[in-house]
Amino acid sequence: MSKKHQGLELSHLEELNTTGAGYDILRYVTLPELLGQEKNTLLYFMGKSLARKFDFNTIEDIYHLFDKLGWGKLELVKRKRKELIFHLLSDSIVLRLKAPIDTEFRMESGFLSEAVQSVEGIECECVEEINHRINQIEFSVVFTD
Repeated sequence: MSKKHQGLELSHLEELNTTGAGYDILRYVTLPELLGQEKNTLLYFMGKSLARKFDFNTIEDIYHLFDKLGWGKLELVKRKRKELIFHLLSDSIVLRLKAPIDTEFRMESGFLSEAVQSVEGIECECVEEINHRINQIEFSVVFTD
């Protein structure tokens, strides 16, 4: 018998515990191989779909979830009229970027787009840029309405 969830509570994440290496292999090796040439688009929409499972009330809720998912420390660094700029940093990001595997952050980008849309109430899209020199990911969330 399977458990069906309409939504996930942030508190449910406290019940889960995993090591990062297994996740990283699935996320950066197996999943992109399985998704093939459409991996970037599919990962983005997987992130959006995942974000719809949670209720976000504040930007801090998004920070908390990024941290609990092991994605890193997310920080809003600039707020413009039609754009929000976030930086993602952590020791695990540094290790992922230096690892001998291709890393990308499309799922996180889609997730952030949907989460910000939920908090701000405005449709948006998100693009990410990897700065290998300082081991940082920059997300630009652009409001499309």
